[in-house]
Amino acid sequence: MEKTNKKLIGVDLGGTTIKFAILTAEGEIQQKWSIRTNILDEGSHIVPDIIESINHHIDLYKMSRDQFIGIGMGTPGTVDRENGTVIGAYNLNWKTLQPVKEQIEDGTHLKFALDNDANCAGLGERWKGAGNDGDDVAFITLGTGVGGGLISNRKLIHGVNGAGGEVGHIIVQPGGYQCTCGNHGCLEQYASATGVVHLAQDLAEEYEGNSKLKAMIDNGDEITSKIVFDLAKDHDYLANRVVDKVTYYLGLAAANISNTLNPEFLVIGGGVSAAGDFLLERVQKNFEKFAFPTVRTSTKLKLAELGNDAGVIGAASLATQFADAE
Repeated sequence: MEKTNKKLIGVDLGGTTIKFAILTAEGEIQQKWSIRTNILDEGSHIVPDIIESINHHIDLYKMSRDQFIGIGMGTPGTVDRENGTVIGAYNLNWKTLQPVKEQIEDGTHLKFALDNDANCAGLGERWKGAGNDGDDVAFITLGTGVGGGLISNRKLIHGVNGAGGEVGHIIVQPGGYQCTCGNHGCLEQYASATGVVHLAQDLAEEYEGNSKLKAMIDNGDEITSKIVFDLAKDHDYLANRVVDKVTYYLGLAAANISNTLNPEFLVIGGGVSAAGDFLLERVQKNFEKFAFPTVRTSTKLKLAELGNDAGVIGAASLATQFADAE
């Protein structure tokens, strides 16, 4: 894409907030803002709110429609990219098919493209973050669930029905914890924020020794994955056993993904990744145990670099296709 002064709009639609950004065609954020997600009335306010907010900010910054290449958006749920629809985004209250593209294009008079939120975060990290603009990048995001975006030869892997890159549902413990997807032993049940807490509670039950983590759990205190990692950094024995298990499962999954795709970088992001190198070093050790020799020396594990901006940057990159089409 040759240099242009035209802009992109990125939208990162989440269950509590909708993040927006106006970016250059090269992916630099120039303005950003957010609004609360109103999921009432079957989520019927969400798309009108997005349209209203985009139109308002284009006016606010005294910009005109022809300055924009288009809008890209990341959303939860099952995305039909061709038709620009979403279904089954339960945290948005979207139970029925939503004709998002049609509505947003009508409401803003700008071209619009859509993909899954974890895919968009992966695209953002590949383009402007830890992926160093590389051709082959795998991304795992550890939040309330575990999502992923797999990028091969600069393109997202979607698979035949959009389920490509569902790395949270790699089985890491056959017959293990039951997952919301109906299977047992999915990575999501062990490495998400909720999974870390589940592991901590189970390990606390069978642990007899001294541990602040055990005392908190026995006391009925609220535990978060951050508390578990902070206590582990503080040499709490039980917390370290939990982290050992989490990083074992993550290392196993990272090696399996990398043995399949041999990406240049495998990037770990999301809330749980805030544990930083403490997490990464232990995942790395397990990764090395399970990785194919060539993969062990060529795929590099990294922490995500863009934080909350990954989603809007990756979403905006979806709209670059409209510039190429011109």
